[in-house]
Amino acid sequence: MEFTLLAQIVTLSVVLIYVAALVCAVEAILNGRTSQGAIAWTISLLSFPMLSLPLYLIFGRNRFAGYLEKRDEIEREAQRLILRTNSSIEEHVIPIGSDTPLYTSLFNLARMPATAGNKIELLVDGDATFASIEKGMEQATQYILFQFYIIRDDELSRKLCRILADKAKSGVSVYLLYDEIGSRQFHRSKLRKQLLLAGVEAEPFNTTQGRRNRFQLNFRNHRKIVVVDGRQAWVGGHNVGDEYLGLDKKVGHWRDTHAKVEGPAVLGTEQAFATDWLWATNKQLEVDWSVSRTAPGESTVLVFPSDPASEYEEAGLMFHQTIVAAQRRIWIASPYFVPDRGIVAALQLAALRGVDVRVIIPDEPDGPVVAMANWSFTNELIACGVKVYRYQGGFMHQKVLLMDDQLAGVGTANFDNRSFRLNFEITLLVHDLFFARKVESMLERDFDRSRLVVKEEIANKPAWFTLGMAVARLFSPVL
Repeated sequence: MEFTLLAQIVTLSVVLIYVAALVCAVEAILNGRTSQGAIAWTISLLSFPMLSLPLYLIFGRNRFAGYLEKRDEIEREAQRLILRTNSSIEEHVIPIGSDTPLYTSLFNLARMPATAGNKIELLVDGDATFASIEKGMEQATQYILFQFYIIRDDELSRKLCRILADKAKSGVSVYLLYDEIGSRQFHRSKLRKQLLLAGVEAEPFNTTQGRRNRFQLNFRNHRKIVVVDGRQAWVGGHNVGDEYLGLDKKVGHWRDTHAKVEGPAVLGTEQAFATDWLWATNKQLEVDWSVSRTAPGESTVLVFPSDPASEYEEAGLMFHQTIVAAQRRIWIASPYFVPDRGIVAALQLAALRGVDVRVIIPDEPDGPVVAMANWSFTNELIACGVKVYRYQGGFMHQKVLLMDDQLAGVGTANFDNRSFRLNFEITLLVHDLFFARKVESMLERDFDRSRLVVKEEIANKPAWFTLGMAVARLFSPVL
């Protein structure tokens, strides 16, 4: 009798698994952002449901449910409070029209306008970046917003957290947000407990919140944002850890880039943080949205947040737009260079029409599969005249682009499918000749520390290397 009952339970379980796998396969077909991914998931779910179903529940979906509603709520509230004050940013907004096609398309993706009158500072490597952030936080009198993908429990982290704790004790509102996977050690650390005792509100992003996101570990909040009093903001590639100062002997010099912005564009960074905070805590961020947005500089800045909740692949389209709009050059620096088919075609066409297309990646990428995928795309691009450089002065982690002589981007988005489709990212797009020249000089120094890949180098690789590139290319949609 017991055996019969057990057999019935097992049979019912198997049927339910097959039904669930069929439902997931239909969802993959309807919602897959790439045909390759939809086909792969459908075949695996129908052929091996026992193995594929749990993997799909964790890694399969590419749409983050519920976040856009939070974002709309934050944007409406921010706009209401801004319009209530005499110090509106409207006078600094770049109007959208036929003479600004780049801003028009990017505005429709970013859902916020570009603003003039900003002061922008390029911060090269960790010492300059964290010295600037520390100085800014010391000046805080009202609030600090502090968000990173990775926060360690090491010397640099403790130094910055001491400032946050001291500010919280003095009455400054301090909000700290981190990714629960990237900062999993910090989440359980004494350092976080000390911050909480000091009055800092330190919360994980909580990616698995919500019924449809419950099993999803694939969506990561990769943003790095610091805001002080609504007047200064920092965005870029650094996380919080000693290795970002080049203190890890295994890694060596850590080549990274951040940017500091002052002016009306700071509002965009605040809105991105506030939406993440609302998602993580279900609480509105208590900041003064109507703070005076003065114009301390002459740079035009578009704050470009991107996330996997949106209808469009915002980060990928942003990169694609800058590539197709380039007339003289497009230079790209990224530690993870695993683009999709559309981006590859755009780069090829840009090079074929005479644009100076350069890509700089680490000589020692993070992981063997990523390394082989990098070689595969390098082989395809250099045939069209794209120049691919491999940085040899340490590990290069910066996410920077330079278009023509006036547009530069500094942010958190890598040049890969994960940043295009799965991560929460943020990029500062700066339209300013003087800033672009600084970025140009910085990248030229990086090129000097790199070697240019030539066709013969790949042609002379052994046969197994060619096979490895092809296999790694198959995994590029999920890298």
